[in-house]
Amino acid sequence: MYMSQSTKLKEKPDYFLLTVIILLLTAGIAMVYSSSYIWAEYKYSDQFYFLKRQLLFASAGVIAMVIFMRIPYNTWNKYANYILFFCYLLLVLVLVPGIGMVRGGAQSWIGVGAFSIQPSEFMKLGLIIFLSVFLASNQKYIASFKKGFFPSLILVISAFGLIMLQPDLGTGIVLITTCMIMIFVAGARLSHFFGLALIGLVSFVILIISAPYRISRITAFLNPWEDPLGDGFQIIQSLYAIGPGGLMGVGFGESLQKYFYLPEPQTDFIFSILGEELGFIGGTLLIVLFFFLFWRGIKVALEAPDLFGRFLALGIVSMLTIQAMINISVVIGLIPVTGITLPFLSYGGSSLTLTLASAGILLNISRYSRL
Repeated sequence: MYMSQSTKLKEKPDYFLLTVIILLLTAGIAMVYSSSYIWAEYKYSDQFYFLKRQLLFASAGVIAMVIFMRIPYNTWNKYANYILFFCYLLLVLVLVPGIGMVRGGAQSWIGVGAFSIQPSEFMKLGLIIFLSVFLASNQKYIASFKKGFFPSLILVISAFGLIMLQPDLGTGIVLITTCMIMIFVAGARLSHFFGLALIGLVSFVILIISAPYRISRITAFLNPWEDPLGDGFQIIQSLYAIGPGGLMGVGFGESLQKYFYLPEPQTDFIFSILGEELGFIGGTLLIVLFFFLFWRGIKVALEAPDLFGRFLALGIVSMLTIQAMINISVVIGLIPVTGITLPFLSYGGSSLTLTLASAGILLNISRYSRL
């Protein structure tokens, strides 16, 4: 579980991975400005309002990334229990009236001065760290339902349940899918996953039925033009943005859909504006960058010197990749709207800062190799 004497510390992190991260972040800052300046001018009389805040979030995130890149990743092993406890505490506090803030029908934020934090973002990273410790210490038991699979499952479901109380189905899906990938790679039996899949399917149907707005999202996904001014509005406007983009796009800053057609285009639907302004080529290049992120992240996981490092790297790269896949799939109409941000690109404080901090841990793991 711990690094052996045959492990050496490289002088530099994975520069290729670092370059991909910087390119994604730079593209995000540019697109946040391009997609938001009309709305910012109208609402705040300052076309740079969202850009300035995103630069602040990015600066905090880059500082966190640099710090975490220099902290030996095994340090997180020692504090995993405290980190997870802190994350659970935040998830409980956000549900307390007067502490949690409601936005878009979900009580998912805690106000801190002029800013707010989203506890579920902390939980994604915190649970990955703790689960990495658990799987590394108990891998020989993971094939056992009682000693390995079930304890892991309880841990994941408890976090998912608290997130669903907000409710935040999108973040919950990212969290539970990431953790299931980690547990599967650790050696859990397929028969356990088949049973879990049946339970999960029934639970998912219950979740959908229990909330009318989720049913509306499903029907809007199947036929958004049935309610073009209601539940189908976002996806229709998103497709209206991507369609005219064509091969080369209409040009940076020249989007029409950001003129109050697509609600708050700097957040979940920022890829729509990118597709409109930079076209198929721009969208493809962005997807290629995410592929490179996945490839180098998996490489880091495979070359990590111990089980904890491998699971930690796998969890981080899985989380980022799954979130990107879900966001882009929503924007182009492949799956229903989930409210998931696009890593490194979408406007947001907690999401961007925690994403860059996670990248810092991944970069630190990349500094280690097995001889």
